[in-house]
Amino acid sequence: MEELDELRNEAFENARIYKDKVKRLHDRRICHKKLCPGMKVLLFNSRLKLFSGKLKSRWSGPFLLNEVFEHGVVELFNENTKESFRVNGHRVKPYYEHQSPPMVVESQALHNPG
Repeated sequence: MEELDELRNEAFENARIYKDKVKRLHDRRICHKKLCPGMKVLLFNSRLKLFSGKLKSRWSGPFLLNEVFEHGVVELFNENTKESFRVNGHRVKPYYEHQSPPMVVESQALHNPG
């Protein structure tokens, strides 16, 4: 009976060690977002799965971030409707505007052999 108790305690200890290692690995790979007032963000639409829009993007926006409150709440401003609303900060991600590189046109002289 004592051997079974020792095996069970050893299994619990090994499970605890494994969970600690996995937690440290997970925490190391988390990327924290820096949300600042004035930046543009995209909002995750979690209710899209109710509709049959398979290829629709779940991100809407961009919205202007007005203010960051305690506990991860952010206030967004919709520039089209001129309305502001508050959402959980986990539902937003930074929006990077597409900036096309300057076009460089090189001319090559075609030369006709003959």
